[in-house]
Amino acid sequence: MKLLGYAYRFISNFVFLAAVYYSLNLMEKYPQRAILALLILIYAGMHAASALRSFYFFQRIERLEGEARRLAVIVADGPNAAASRKQIVGDVAELRHGGEMKSYIDLLFLALVILLCIAKIVTN
Repeated sequence: MKLLGYAYRFISNFVFLAAVYYSLNLMEKYPQRAILALLILIYAGMHAASALRSFYFFQRIERLEGEARRLAVIVADGPNAAASRKQIVGDVAELRHGGEMKSYIDLLFLALVILLCIAKIVTN
């Protein structure tokens, strides 16, 4: 299921990149192309800022994972409780890692979109 999530993220970002490329190449007049590229740059910049902010969130979750592991060692209620806590912490770590990978995929394609827009603004 995790691989399917990565594939969906990759395909949706690739479709967005293809739409940007096609729309920028469709515009024949430079002012229209530059305005469209600028609007796409603004959108990509906002989306990139959101993705970078999510890394801060994932960093906080990682700190909480470490804290939960430390507290699980201190408060040992029994073998069943320790096993369930380890399972919960492991699940959270897996979800955090998946979210980070999806954010990396987003940032890769947003960087490509930004490079494409800058190239279309600079060239005539």
